[in-house]
Amino acid sequence: MTASRRAFFRTSLGAGLIAAADARTGRAATSAAPAPRRPAPGELDRIAAEPVLRTDLLKAPITVASIELLRNGATLLVRARSREGAESVTVPNVAHLIDVYPLLLARIAPFFVGKDARDLEPLMWELYRQDSNYKLQGLSFWVCVAAVEMALLDLIGQTSKRAVGELLSKGGVLRRDIAVYRASGKRGNRPEEEIDYLHKLQAETGSKAIKFRLGGRMSLNADSLPGRTDTLIPLVRKTFGDAMTLYGDANSSYDVPNALRIGHQLEAHGYALFEEPCPFDDLWATKEIADAMKIPVGLGEQESSLRRFRWQIENRVMDVVQPDLHYFGGYIRCTRVARMAAAAGLPCTLHLSESGFGYLNLLHFASYVDDPGPFQEFKGETAIPFACETSTLKCKDGLVRCPSGPGFGIQIAPDYVRKFKRVDIPT
Repeated sequence: MTASRRAFFRTSLGAGLIAAADARTGRAATSAAPAPRRPAPGELDRIAAEPVLRTDLLKAPITVASIELLRNGATLLVRARSREGAESVTVPNVAHLIDVYPLLLARIAPFFVGKDARDLEPLMWELYRQDSNYKLQGLSFWVCVAAVEMALLDLIGQTSKRAVGELLSKGGVLRRDIAVYRASGKRGNRPEEEIDYLHKLQAETGSKAIKFRLGGRMSLNADSLPGRTDTLIPLVRKTFGDAMTLYGDANSSYDVPNALRIGHQLEAHGYALFEEPCPFDDLWATKEIADAMKIPVGLGEQESSLRRFRWQIENRVMDVVQPDLHYFGGYIRCTRVARMAAAAGLPCTLHLSESGFGYLNLLHFASYVDDPGPFQEFKGETAIPFACETSTLKCKDGLVRCPSGPGFGIQIAPDYVRKFKRVDIPT
């Protein structure tokens, strides 16, 4: 890491974005975080191997009786039941699972039936090995694993009467009021249209941060509209003022020279994150940007390998580690990434891949990891009816309260679930 980058982390990331109010933006402090450090040889391997699921809290067997995929139109649910009488209904990542669900039905759900859910963690490794499933790894495999893992975690929570955060952290739940932001995914908006849309998103939440898209998305440096990005970077700052935290997401749009050019503009206007500036699998290009820039660089939503995450963290490829709960295979694997990031003094801020209950999953993760970063993405309230004993999951003044009940802390309305039909393996 360069000397200038170290200095910036001490003043802006370690002490501003996370630990204390930033002098330029006036952002409120969140939780204290250590300055970035280089882990000792073998340290991250040891951390990644440590158990995540708190089996010491689980006294009685939880035998998996069934795992079903349910569908009603474009919506999917996963229902898990135990032989002891517990039931869980959770919402998977519909956007991608709808394309690959036969893999869940044929290879993943049947593997867990008849097994003790308390063994979920070692079973995930055995699943990875069985029938050479490791040859399938990538989003198609891990989004299916995540769907089943989340259903079983909720089943474990319902049985043990413990929240997901209690089951996955030695320290338990650390925070329940989670600061969030809205992100625009519209690259076709002209600058003035994007400003109006960002106003709308910010007004819906009252959040202190917003994010918008840069470049053309995997576009080999082409902008989505001529001059759009160069116009928006200063315009968004001028419009929303210094008190607003601003993030820019390039979605792999740039090579190194163009990423540097855009990054320096973001720096000049006080942005707090430059997300995925270069093609996501060109780790060396991203590291070159991160080493050269003062603005924190985020990466990780497309990553599927725990070992590659370890290498990226060890080598400071990014400054903000961004796994996706669904794309990366669920809570247990993402928690290992968060622990490695914490050992290196880096925040682990999840990428949010969809709406539905994706933000509920994200709230729980942010409730227990050491450093989730100052803001989490929020994509609006769900249309799925549910009951929740402590929270409506509505955003107020930029905060959403994480439920405290068993599992994910919600119950999807039984009348709603009855409208769904079981999905079988296509013949």
